[in-house]
Amino acid sequence: MTVVEQTGAPKTTPPGRRRPSPLGSKWTPYLFLAPAALFILVFQAVPLVQEVYLSFTRTRLLNPTRSEWVGLDNFNRIFGDPEFHRTLLITFVYVITCVVVAIGAGLVVALLLNRKFRGRGVARALVTVPWAAPGIAVALIATWMLNAQYGIVNRFLDAVGLGVPGGAILDSPRYALPAVLATTIWQLFPFTSVVLLSALQSVPQDLNEAATVDGAGRWATFRAVTWQVIKPTVGLLALLMTIWSLRRFELIWLMTKGGPVGATETLVIDLYSQAFDSKELGSAAAIGMVGVVISLIVIIGSRLVARAVEKGDVR
Repeated sequence: MTVVEQTGAPKTTPPGRRRPSPLGSKWTPYLFLAPAALFILVFQAVPLVQEVYLSFTRTRLLNPTRSEWVGLDNFNRIFGDPEFHRTLLITFVYVITCVVVAIGAGLVVALLLNRKFRGRGVARALVTVPWAAPGIAVALIATWMLNAQYGIVNRFLDAVGLGVPGGAILDSPRYALPAVLATTIWQLFPFTSVVLLSALQSVPQDLNEAATVDGAGRWATFRAVTWQVIKPTVGLLALLMTIWSLRRFELIWLMTKGGPVGATETLVIDLYSQAFDSKELGSAAAIGMVGVVISLIVIIGSRLVARAVEKGDVR
């Protein structure tokens, strides 16, 4: 009996044969992905195909089983409507403002929370409160605070001489959208601040110290060191904020329902109005497809920018 047989040493795999995987066959990863793929197929792909079909039909909510194929008539009608052009403009203003201000405010707060001071842990916990609050609760509280008769915001503005005539902020075509934007940003910026704070903590301190020793100021150090590290995170946040802002519904609907006179009507509000107020499912589906196309453009554009940044074409 050989020494190998006596010690019970493991036998080597013969040449040409693959060692069996501890997780099973090569199909094991696909098995784990199957539930997620099935969920996306049933609850995302199938409704999307139905929406594409509806957008080319004249379908009423009161009788959704009867559809009349109309081709591009729904798209011609909505793009020929000046009110829809206004809706697109309001949507772009809402999305761009939310993304820029939420990320900017989140970055400022993250930079402050990244510094050492007494009570920093409490401050980091408190800053997440607006994001943790339900959107419905935030909308109702904001509506109460902006109330024309007893809202604290109107009383403060009157006290400093900046009061709105009649105090009707949410009923004013001039002030309704800024009020909705302020409420949205107040709820969004904690998320951006927390994400950016985690990115800031990954910045190598020795690089910051080296830049300081070389005589670089705070702005130069931030631009040359900190920004280069957190830039991918900022790009991802911008993409997420854009998509979330495009589809935001409950906060706008509960505060203004798209009014007054369409001053806060975004694509999703217009879609809801067409589907459940005008009972036109075909037109609502066409508006939804416009939103889908805009989202795809944003996603593809973000990927192209990210590749350009990786290649060094964009700083």
